[in-house]
Amino acid sequence: MITVYFDGLCYPKNPCGVAAYGYLIYEDGELLHKGFGAVGEGPGMTNNVAEYEGLLAALFWIKDNGLNDKVGVRGDSQLVINQISGRWQVKSGTSSKYVPEIKEMMNGMDVVLEWIPREKNGEADELSRLAYERYMAKKSTVVRKDIKKG
Repeated sequence: MITVYFDGLCYPKNPCGVAAYGYLIYEDGELLHKGFGAVGEGPGMTNNVAEYEGLLAALFWIKDNGLNDKVGVRGDSQLVINQISGRWQVKSGTSSKYVPEIKEMMNGMDVVLEWIPREKNGEADELSRLAYERYMAKKSTVVRKDIKKG
């Protein structure tokens, strides 16, 4: 069985901070892959955008690697888990964009969605923080280069 853990954040403020995510993919309890990234910064960036992007990135990796086993998706975002599963209505523009795309990605997969408490999602949370830190480090490097050229 494939198990996905995903998380996202928007920091230092939500909304309009830096949206970043992390995810881990296990097969039968053994780590196969981990990934992280920054979505962007400023208007339109929220923790929900980061959460959806993290799940989407994990699903892309699963599809790209031809993993067709049963997939357990675990995340600490009640919004994402409950909207993807259909238990909650999709009302916001953000959710209206991501929910259909994620459902399409899951088409043909045997997926079980599970909400987990934040305490059980520490590795994915650490990766989302790492994505934020790398984004900020890269941004400060670019600023320093611009100052030196000036």
